[in-house]
Amino acid sequence: MKKRMISGIKPTGQLTLGNYIGALRPFVQSQEEYDVNVFIANLHCITMPIDPQELETNLKDALLFYLASGLDPEKCTIFLQSDVKEIAQLGFIMSCVTPMGELNRMTQYKDKKDTGMSLSGGFYTYPTLMTADIVIHQADLVPVGEDQKQHVELARNTAERFNNRFGDTFVIPEPVIAKVGSKIMSLQDPTKKMSKSDTEGEKGVIYLRDNLKSARKKIMSAVTDSLGVVKYDVENQPGVSNLLTIYAALENISIPEAEAQFKDSQYGGFKKAVADRVVAELEMLQTGYEKFNQGEYLAEVLEKGAEAMRPTAKKTLEDVQRKMGLDWL
Repeated sequence: MKKRMISGIKPTGQLTLGNYIGALRPFVQSQEEYDVNVFIANLHCITMPIDPQELETNLKDALLFYLASGLDPEKCTIFLQSDVKEIAQLGFIMSCVTPMGELNRMTQYKDKKDTGMSLSGGFYTYPTLMTADIVIHQADLVPVGEDQKQHVELARNTAERFNNRFGDTFVIPEPVIAKVGSKIMSLQDPTKKMSKSDTEGEKGVIYLRDNLKSARKKIMSAVTDSLGVVKYDVENQPGVSNLLTIYAALENISIPEAEAQFKDSQYGGFKKAVADRVVAELEMLQTGYEKFNQGEYLAEVLEKGAEAMRPTAKKTLEDVQRKMGLDWL
């Protein structure tokens, strides 16, 4: 049997090139080798305030870009998180077996707790919902970026704690981090991750729905340095290193291979090559977006996906509740 892989994207904004390289492409590349299950994390989207119409648009865009990127409903399972209602129920149970100390150490909470922002209870406990996302489906592997590895560690700790107390129940998941492109940085501040919630403007972020001319201009305006050498050196040349990562990931080559390709290039020519590659990828994605933009087909994909995921989720939740004494009949 193929190992089961699960992951999802939280579309609180438009999907970015970073989402595509760091998540969607690895999903697509894994669907032949693994039992790939990809969800749209809509429950995670409401831990912070978001306009309902904006959320609807983002959720639909996420599904369309899943399909446009090459995820095939005949080879993998695509579903909406809230369509498998057992996940939220297990999420509450997981919060009850997770010490507050572990939640206090989660990076996203630590980064925001002293900012004065009004944080919801859902924001504090969403890592335990993420644990449920993983363990309820008995997943072996979880593709994540570097910044999400902590969540898989929490899922592993919680699953092990539960198994030790109540008997073998959950598969202990392993994180899978892409060799190239697991973290794409801002084009304007390459010390920060390219984020759909970038507060410093949109010049550093390439969105999958960007106008192709705009995307090209962003690459050509990307921050580099005064060294004039195309070399992968994150500490001294973070901008160039980021562009090399983007190019290598899209070309499916290693960083050293990308370096060798541009060893005699000036920055202008290097940026043009990266821009050409990014624009070609965006054009392919946007063409697929329009191709799959049919409401009836999208509904069929999500319903088929939810139906496929419910049996394992139901069985896992029933096992958990029985072992904890919640169900005694």
